Amino acid sequence: MTTQSHRPSWHFLELPLTPYEEAQALQVDCVAARRDGRLAQDLFILLEHPPVFTLGRNGGRENLTVSDAFLEQAGVAVIASERGGNITYHGPGQMVGYPVIDLQAARLRVADYVWALEEVMLRVAAAFDIAAERNARNNGIWVGSRKLGSIGLCLRRGVSFHGFALNAINGLEPFEWINPCGLTDVAMTSLQRERGQAMSMDTLRRATRAAMADVFQIELRPITGDRLRTLIETAA
Repeated sequence: MTTQSHRPSWHFLELPLTPYEEAQALQVDCVAARRDGRLAQDLFILLEHPPVFTLGRNGGRENLTVSDAFLEQAGVAVIASERGGNITYHGPGQMVGYPVIDLQAARLRVADYVWALEEVMLRVAAAFDIAAERNARNNGIWVGSRKLGSIGLCLRRGVSFHGFALNAINGLEPFEWINPCGLTDVAMTSLQRERGQAMSMDTLRRATRAAMADVFQIELRPITGDRLRTLIETAA
């Protein structure tokens, strides 16, 4: 068992509500810095996004069931992403985790990494007495036939980015405007809906950070956005 004092350290950046494209660009910069050594440690970014549908490498616009005019009226953007998978929704109150991790250095196979990200979400759910599980139908976590959390990754020369989205206290109506992850006849759920009572986003964020540290056996050391930007903008 790795003791807390001997665990490897990751940077931990906690952000407020952040536009998807801004977070996407930050991750791309961090991946390049991780690959060439400017970023000497792996990184975990925890945040929320304004309302947005993202399209994965497998597409997804064909799984959008409302018109562009409807989305404009609703104030929900549609953005292409380099992550795997199909269409999904992000919005305020959803827990989004973006690890930027050198899988080769960590000696992690992609399948094992996906399993670990699912385990993080399962432990967060369990911390609030919600019995979620994996489902062979699709990566992520489920409560019965209802999907609670999703995973979508992108790898560049062994470094993975993007990550997981765990429905926490977010509204679920926008999921009704798509076939989530390209799946038909699937219902989405949230931690708050399954628990049946109001939940604090601060408490949920702390639980997510703790689960991430436990599953990956790491110490998460906070870093500011300015400090991170200084590291990744340093000449290689």
